[in-house]
Amino acid sequence: MKICGIELKANNTILTVCNKDNTNDDIVDYIDLKIKKIVLEDDEKAEDIIDYNKKILDFIKENKIEKIIIKKRAKKGTFSGGAVTFKMEAIIQLNPYCEVELISGQAISSYERKNDINLPTSLKKYQEQAYLAIISSIKK
Repeated sequence: MKICGIELKANNTILTVCNKDNTNDDIVDYIDLKIKKIVLEDDEKAEDIIDYNKKILDFIKENKIEKIIIKKRAKKGTFSGGAVTFKMEAIIQLNPYCEVELISGQAISSYERKNDINLPTSLKKYQEQAYLAIISSIKK
């Protein structure tokens, strides 16, 4: 099963894709794709939102993504997510191709504390949270 982990930051959708072995929950292979980010240029322009939606849907279709796991952002407080990230999340959740699941930052941190995690060497530093969203969700 191909799973896409997503972290939303400012106007960036940070993507990480893994292949999960359906017979063994312990086997998760990172797939180093060319596209690692999709950007929403201007959230106030309809054409930019339409373009962002098209890029997201094309990415899901072309890479045969079967599930998306998004790292949740707080709705209020010091570390709350910006309005643009919630707009991007809604666009992703409305995709007709696959299931979307949200996972909290606390769940990811808890998984990190309890497990020894070996990050793939080709994984970029900025993709780590998206990757951790995948493994902490499927191995919980």
